[in-house]
Amino acid sequence: MRRTATFLTAMAALAFVLAPMMAEARPGGGRSSGSRGSQTYSAPPSTTTAPGGGTRFDRTNTPQPGSNVARPGTAAPGAAPQRGFFGSFGGALLAGGLIGGLLGFGLFGGGAGFGAILGMILQIALIGLLVMFVVRFIRSRRAAPAGGPAAAPYAFQAQPEPKQFGGAMGGAQAAPARAGGPLEVGPDDFQAFEQTLKDVNAAWSRRDLSALRAVATPEMVGYFSQDLRDLEARNWRNETRDVRLEQGDLAESWNEDGEDYATVAMRFSMLDATFDNATNKVVEGSTTQRAEATELWTFTRKGPGGRWMLSAIQQSQPA
Repeated sequence: MRRTATFLTAMAALAFVLAPMMAEARPGGGRSSGSRGSQTYSAPPSTTTAPGGGTRFDRTNTPQPGSNVARPGTAAPGAAPQRGFFGSFGGALLAGGLIGGLLGFGLFGGGAGFGAILGMILQIALIGLLVMFVVRFIRSRRAAPAGGPAAAPYAFQAQPEPKQFGGAMGGAQAAPARAGGPLEVGPDDFQAFEQTLKDVNAAWSRRDLSALRAVATPEMVGYFSQDLRDLEARNWRNETRDVRLEQGDLAESWNEDGEDYATVAMRFSMLDATFDNATNKVVEGSTTQRAEATELWTFTRKGPGGRWMLSAIQQSQPA
């Protein structure tokens, strides 16, 4: 009985180490990342597109109010975003020590010393490879009915007329403004938001960091870069094609410290597929069946006339 409990505990610790494998692969990783200036820790207002609002940030460089440090689990202001200790080799090493302790070898192998550490790391690596194999097998089986066993070309379709945000800009007129007073957001701005949605996905699919720097803040580029490295570490790549804005509206807009901010809710569809680089087979998603997502994107610019840059992506909550 004790052996069974110990094994289950060890596997739970291992699953915690390998948790980043399960994140969605599209831009932003299906998480809430970035900064909304002084509104980072305030929930965006509900909109028709995202009636439940947005989730709290998993990753942000913005310190909590009244604090000089970012929220736990995030990078400090100005620092390169980090995945956290348990997403690194150090996390695996500590997990190995903990599992070793649970199995009766002491935190780091007891008297066996460094050899025990290496032995435990080897065991964890073997279990990790087994888990990765099972995950890939399940994902390939799930993707096979939609995209087939091999990576079929994307089924491009004729692009429809662009969708307006909020239905003839209705969302823009009703959206509240904060901080430095009212901020007008017009048709040209909404067109820029929609174009940035497409540009970010196109640059992401090409793994083009230079193109991402042209449309996103350094903080967001840092998160994109880390997510791309995580995919590359698994020898995967993600591509999103034929991105279409289905519906969108403005949640809020404001000005602070000479910068304009606008948070918009967007429901969009796309062809979203993750490939194994070695075999070029689809391991997740589909090249023919469209996926849909609803997210809140925040844009910032250096005053009127400046270029809007993506500064945050938040996942929508159920209403």
